[in-house]
Amino acid sequence: MERPRQFKRTDRLNEVIKKEIWELILREIKDPRIGFITLTRVVLSDDLRQAKVYVSIYGKEEEKKETCNGLKSASGFIRGELGKRLNLRYTPKIDFIMDSSIEYGSHISQILDNLK
Repeated sequence: MERPRQFKRTDRLNEVIKKEIWELILREIKDPRIGFITLTRVVLSDDLRQAKVYVSIYGKEEEKKETCNGLKSASGFIRGELGKRLNLRYTPKIDFIMDSSIEYGSHISQILDNLK
């Protein structure tokens, strides 16, 4: 009899941290540099001290750079707020990484539509 897959703690925390960061960006951070973004995923290190937050940013190249700068400058605030909201021994260091997978998927979809 096959046992159901057991999720690692980091798998659950990835989703919790993603949700909390999204709430903070929507409700707490008022930086005008941060444009339209989507959090695609969060990957925690096994020791829970690093969190890579993958973001898809909508806009022109200059707007994307500004949004990245805004997110990087807010990462300390976000880390502090995560520490207050989550009961963790260590609050992970937040690294925002631009994820172009949604943009790439949209481009491929557009190419396929043009072939029809």
